[in-house]
Amino acid sequence: MLTRRDFLGTTGAAILTGVSGANAQTYPDHPIRILVGYPAGGGVDIVARLLGEPMKAELGQTIVVENRTGASAMIASGAVAKAPPDGHTLLMAASGEVAINQHLYKEKMAYDPQRELDPVALVGIVPCVIVVASTTPVKTPAELIAYAKANPGKLSFSSSGVGNPQQLAGELMNSMAGTDVLHVPYRGSAPAVTDVAVGAVTMSFSSLAAALPLIQDGKLRAVAVTSKERMPQLPDVAPLNEGAPGLARYELLNWFGMFATAGTPPAVINRLNAIVNTALKDKALAEKLIVQGIVPKPMTAPEFKSFVGSETQKFAQIITQAKITLPN
Repeated sequence: MLTRRDFLGTTGAAILTGVSGANAQTYPDHPIRILVGYPAGGGVDIVARLLGEPMKAELGQTIVVENRTGASAMIASGAVAKAPPDGHTLLMAASGEVAINQHLYKEKMAYDPQRELDPVALVGIVPCVIVVASTTPVKTPAELIAYAKANPGKLSFSSSGVGNPQQLAGELMNSMAGTDVLHVPYRGSAPAVTDVAVGAVTMSFSSLAAALPLIQDGKLRAVAVTSKERMPQLPDVAPLNEGAPGLARYELLNWFGMFATAGTPPAVINRLNAIVNTALKDKALAEKLIVQGIVPKPMTAPEFKSFVGSETQKFAQIITQAKITLPN
């Protein structure tokens, strides 16, 4: 039986859909804000600002990038989740706040990314690069795995914190290859890779942007990447999936993408998706992303939604198997 509450909810949804559909015809009719949960100058912020220019040119409206930091980028994400679903408030996010944090913070999260955020466009994947000190007798993925298996419980890997994609990459290696390498979390990428160079930890799963200066200085050696394919920035470094038969299906990525408030009209989402994908084909813009360790990866909006869903499930499985919990 249709209750009064059901009737009002259905009627309200219909009215909202009608209003959103009408807005899609005139979108955008005022400036667009892109919220970023990270400080200015970081990878996600740079992506938002790079895409702001082609968006402004195509949409004819001012694009304002707003940094709302804190709570592992969940303040910005939560604000977009609760915004009007009209495409004027967007989120530029990494994998953490939309696919990982829900498995770590659980009921402490003030928004549900799967229900309250609509995937718009994948900008690019950000594979980890596995680095060791230049004095470590390891140069290839196969040598890395062999070295780890020959030293069970004696090696360690660093990351920029508990529960981030870098830790998940290392835990997935342990699970699939049968290695026993201890995770050592750091407060940020810089100290995590610096301590590899001085021998405090054996290896690091790091972003390329953080590790590259020490690689160029000869203090670190890149031995593998966590994507299925080689990175264009490191053509001589093989994927970790070549390290052992058990790693054949290995892949663990961070990634950056654009999201809108759930319920945003499909016409608006598709238009934004087309703008982002066209921008990613621009050689100059793509090169600026590649310098940051980002590999451009255009997808349609439905493809990106499917990708986010599968990544969310993958992260959940790794967190459960590795028994990762946040410190109190």
